[in-house]
Amino acid sequence: MQFPESWLRTWANPDIDAQALAHRLTMAGLEVEEADPYAPPFSGVVVARIEAVESHPDADKLHVCRVNDGSGELQQIVCGAPNAAAGLVVPLARVGATLPGGMKIGPVRMRGVQSNGMLCSSRELGLSQDHAGLLELPADLVPGTDLRKALDLDDTIYLLKLTPNRADCLSIAGVAREVAALTGCALHEPKVPQVPVSIPDRVPVDVQAPDLCGRYAGRVVRGVNARAATPDWMKSRLERAGQRSVSALVDISNYVMLELGRPTHVFDLQRIRAGLAVRWAKEGERLELLNGQTIDLTADVGVILSQNVPESLAGIMGGQASAVTLDTTDIYLEAAFWFPEAIMGRPRRYKLTSEAGHRFERGVDFSTVPQHLEILTQLVLDICGGQAGPLDDQIIRLPERAPVRMRLSRCIKVLGITLSADDVASVFTRLGLTFLQQGDDFIVTPPAARFDLSIEEDLIEEVARIHGFDLIPDEPPVAPARMRVQPEVCYGLHAMRAEMAALDYQEVINFSFVEDAWERDYCGNADPIRLLNPIASQLAVMRSSLIGGLLANIAHNAKHRQSRVRLFEVGRVFSRDASVTDGDLAVAGVAQPTHLAAAAWGPAVPEQWGVSTRAVDFFDVKHDLVSLLGARAVELRCEPAVHPALHPGRSARLVLAGKAIGWLGEVHPRWAQALDLGHAPVVFELDTAAIGERVFPQPTELSRQPTVVRDLAVWVAAALPWQAILDTLEHEVSTDEALDVVKDIKLFDIWRDAESGDRRSLALRFWFQGRDATLDEHQIDYCMQRLTDALSRVHGARLR
Repeated sequence: MQFPESWLRTWANPDIDAQALAHRLTMAGLEVEEADPYAPPFSGVVVARIEAVESHPDADKLHVCRVNDGSGELQQIVCGAPNAAAGLVVPLARVGATLPGGMKIGPVRMRGVQSNGMLCSSRELGLSQDHAGLLELPADLVPGTDLRKALDLDDTIYLLKLTPNRADCLSIAGVAREVAALTGCALHEPKVPQVPVSIPDRVPVDVQAPDLCGRYAGRVVRGVNARAATPDWMKSRLERAGQRSVSALVDISNYVMLELGRPTHVFDLQRIRAGLAVRWAKEGERLELLNGQTIDLTADVGVILSQNVPESLAGIMGGQASAVTLDTTDIYLEAAFWFPEAIMGRPRRYKLTSEAGHRFERGVDFSTVPQHLEILTQLVLDICGGQAGPLDDQIIRLPERAPVRMRLSRCIKVLGITLSADDVASVFTRLGLTFLQQGDDFIVTPPAARFDLSIEEDLIEEVARIHGFDLIPDEPPVAPARMRVQPEVCYGLHAMRAEMAALDYQEVINFSFVEDAWERDYCGNADPIRLLNPIASQLAVMRSSLIGGLLANIAHNAKHRQSRVRLFEVGRVFSRDASVTDGDLAVAGVAQPTHLAAAAWGPAVPEQWGVSTRAVDFFDVKHDLVSLLGARAVELRCEPAVHPALHPGRSARLVLAGKAIGWLGEVHPRWAQALDLGHAPVVFELDTAAIGERVFPQPTELSRQPTVVRDLAVWVAAALPWQAILDTLEHEVSTDEALDVVKDIKLFDIWRDAESGDRRSLALRFWFQGRDATLDEHQIDYCMQRLTDALSRVHGARLR
């Protein structure tokens, strides 16, 4: 929320400067993200009136102006602004003035004419980027007045970064209440006027959805002048709060929202003469909004209707058909309370930026609806004129504000400081909270504006905020320090991250909520877990895989001309699982395992002169995976399988110790093309729990005997995978003690030609080594024969 300090000080004016006030607000939980001066530093600039304008004798685009600067003598200024005219009140930088950027003004001759100063545009003073002409000032300003004082330029613009629970501070009134509580200064609330009723006109309103609208108030005002000018004081406050001035009626509504936190709406009475109805929308209904966007309504969106035609999106944005124009003379002013649950997520669903929706979905004070409507009405009458009708206030169903009990002992224990009952009572009094004291217990009834006070800890937080977080002493905990030794076999997430970084991967952190299309395309998940209130309409579901986020990261980097990208992420994924029950970190029916995923795209190694450039492939990433697993890599198997995100012929299911733990493969060409990637990335994803335990190293005695190497070439079926052959050989070795001299088996060649048919030749290499004695030819021949017989018996292999 953005607002000027000067506006805030009309409500609460503590005896501290702007920066100290920003610090107090920040330390109380209302983070002041920016506290910048409204105008840059400049001096020597005064209000001046142009008394006469003559053409320059030697320049077509220059004027010679006679200017009254309040000194009693007219100053001659040469000016090239197109709007320079007699009677215009403008800023004048006198001789000796300093403008933003350090520019100093002195007397100069321009085309032979003396100029004693400079008439300024808004951009030259650093107030805006407008430089089309001189900055035109209000005509009632006195010449010679310092411009900074005349326009109140010594102001500070605050930008608050509020947490979602503090909707009560989305207004000047709410922030002022906090300032008064923090500093003890007086709170100057405006008096609520009693607007005289001069016409009997009413608009009937039928609230048909009590779970949508809890309170609805409105009144008719006839004979307004919609073309009336917005007062300069109001326009200035709105502009400094980041609001653009539109028209008097719209500006007044925005002003009330910013000052009081009450979103309101102004209807053109001629469009809703038959009355209004409030209900949930029906499927198939449509509405054109004030921003020109036409939306299709759904049954969970509230609408305001006239003659059964939607006229406004309840609590979010008005409709174009019933909007006021400069020709409007009769209006209907509306102020209502919409339940936060009925507004949450709807603006984002329709990609709307709505100040009203931003407030209503967090909770707006429901007790002051008629008072705020009276203030709104009075402003309309004062600025636009007109006659007001009676105020109709319907209370349908208001939220219950259940009392909250806070134990003093609990407060002291949580905060770790000594507080008396009087200290706590003082805090609650300064905050304007109604409470009863029962011994050392405080029973607080939350105000209608404070939707964030519902449990004991909320009240403890209030005590800490007002007491001062910075006043809580920094005391280390007093406890015996027992160092716990981490088991050597534990392979934690930090160690995994370190290993991936050492393998030349960079860590990324993506949102846990992703696009619906990612789940459908990359995971084959037609029923993902949907969010009730997504932060953006496209991020509507929870991820069941990390692959989608990594591919989006690669596509983003590729668009920024990065030719080699290697990324990894460690994070939770979410899937439906009926066996999961509620727990400390668990939600019933939702499995949340932690996965590790990595993706590589581009050259296998950085470009260099010593190695030719080639694209990363399946085996490069598999090598990284083997390095990640360490000694447990011997248990890893890659089984051919189909995954929606991966190339059907270049992907594998990862199996460790007989259990499926993840996937490895090249991204499907369809998805690589959709991401506009020249070649497909290679990715893997696995469950970190499955690799969270390492193999404890066991020392063994090394044999001193020589190693014997033998080769074997056999014909096998072309479709027979190498893993099946290796499994057969390893099984044979494990079941025959005589074969314990076989130390390693490798495949080093595959041969096949047109005459091979459905068979291929595999060349295998065996390493033999005895433990206590050198192996003789008889032993080696026996081992080779046993291994050959096993291949022949199980796979029908024959010697080449």
